[in-house]
Amino acid sequence: MDLLLQLIEKRELDITKVSLTQVTDQYLEHISLLHELEAAALADFLVIAAKLLLIKSQMLLPQPPPIEEEEEDVGDELVRQLIEYKKFKEAAQELRQREEMGLRTYVRVAPPPRLEPALDLEGITLDDLLEAVHQALAVTPVAPSVSNMVAPITVTIADKISQIEAALRRRGRVSFNRLLARAVSRMEIIVAFLAVLELIKRQRIDVQQKRTFGEIIITARVSPEAQA
Repeated sequence: MDLLLQLIEKRELDITKVSLTQVTDQYLEHISLLHELEAAALADFLVIAAKLLLIKSQMLLPQPPPIEEEEEDVGDELVRQLIEYKKFKEAAQELRQREEMGLRTYVRVAPPPRLEPALDLEGITLDDLLEAVHQALAVTPVAPSVSNMVAPITVTIADKISQIEAALRRRGRVSFNRLLARAVSRMEIIVAFLAVLELIKRQRIDVQQKRTFGEIIITARVSPEAQA
């Protein structure tokens, strides 16, 4: 999140969905150089990168009319998180300045940040997941121009999570590669990738690959209560 904020502030942009699309390419260039990071740290960068790609894709397509009680838009969510992060960062800087000045009486200026669970990728590496995504993107044609299209059918992350969990209830396992191959657009591939990352983060699925470059299999994670 800090890298994204730095890129926006460097270009003196407001924190909006439009500004996020303007720094997407720079963000992707930066994370392409982060191979030395641990998997958990790199995963956080990749989640943001996938969201940026989704936002950029959405901005290029005509949008369907809004639906009441719809889940929060990915772009709006990232803008909100970035604004909150900036507030926490500014508050932390102020506290450090007070510490240096010997002012140790603090006023609570913001609620504590909500920590998200880390990704558990014991059964597979991030490179394996990304390779599958890259392969799917390579064979999926770029969407036609807006002028030649009617409003597309959109699939949300929540929709894709529901689809994956429904398939797991029916069959017990789902192929990540086939899940991506069935996507009808690059946007849906990115949404599917984000849905899988979210399910891993919530500890509701496991992902495994028996051999290098082999098929990636998604299975439902059995809770300790169910095992008892």
